[in-house]
Amino acid sequence: MPKITIVGTTSWGITLGVALSRKDLPVCLWARSEKEAARIRNVRKATKILPIGFRLPPYLTVNSSLAEAMDGAKAVIMAVPSQAMRENIKLVAPFLSKSVLVANAAKGLEIGSGLRMSQVIAEEIDPAFWYNICVISGPNIAWEILNGLPAMTVVAAEKKSVARKAQKMLTTPNFCAYTNTDVIGVELGGALKNIIALGAGIADGLEYGDNAKSALITRGLTEITALGAALGANPLTFAGLAGLGDLIVTCSSHLSRNHYVGVELTKGRSLKEITDTMENVAEGVTTTSVAWNLAQELELEMPITQRIYQVLYEGANIQAAAVELMADTARHELAGRKWKLFSFFRKRHKKP
Repeated sequence: MPKITIVGTTSWGITLGVALSRKDLPVCLWARSEKEAARIRNVRKATKILPIGFRLPPYLTVNSSLAEAMDGAKAVIMAVPSQAMRENIKLVAPFLSKSVLVANAAKGLEIGSGLRMSQVIAEEIDPAFWYNICVISGPNIAWEILNGLPAMTVVAAEKKSVARKAQKMLTTPNFCAYTNTDVIGVELGGALKNIIALGAGIADGLEYGDNAKSALITRGLTEITALGAALGANPLTFAGLAGLGDLIVTCSSHLSRNHYVGVELTKGRSLKEITDTMENVAEGVTTTSVAWNLAQELELEMPITQRIYQVLYEGANIQAAAVELMADTARHELAGRKWKLFSFFRKRHKKP
């Protein structure tokens, strides 16, 4: 049976390890230290992802030696925070070969470069292995999957054969993987929805109601699609699991870290105070900065992203920003400065 190595002891990394090992696949989770490895092997206190006394499935091992973790691996899943992706893939790169799949499971964009995670991976590994890069994204709340609840995801690769290979590896009785070849769209859907989830948390924290939150989510999806199209994604990808599906769950679930940050901001807590007390990273915080910089470079109108950026990084009053956002000048739904959506969605009438 093919061995899978997971880099990252994040909640998502542990969850993927547990889910895949449940179908009797040998899975090795790499921890950066023996102390961290021991903590996962024998849970002595509850965490937000693992209950007290949780026992790992027999096919899941935890190793603090990367050489041992990668020995014999046919696939490596990078489940680290996006800002730690580059340093981790540099460590993994020497152990790769033409037969090893490299899957990105992080949902974020790199600060400074603005790159997607698959692009970061490509910069740090042998170009001969690029065709083995794939990405995993979808409406995947870790706690639910860890507890065996049904879920679906999308695995995307430029080559269909690579996507199908990853699909076969990832699919379990309770975790169904669909394939796609739009790597750009799948990655951007997973990253950008976290910005809108911050806004949804703010809307809930201010008790704006379901109508307002629904409008925010819908307008957010249009904004995501606009940036995605500008960066080369297929707009239809954002109507699927990696777009709308992930957006809905992240904006509505009480288990969503980004939604939690939005709610807590409305209580007057500082961003640093909130994030310092969280066990896992809320990717939307850094993604907002990267996306806003991309929008400015492209001269693209992104009003939701702009307001969230102002709240997070410019000290804008959260109530005032929310009011401004809801009172934004209305026009055609697909209209926006430098948006390319009309060219994709305009109804074309055949000549009689």
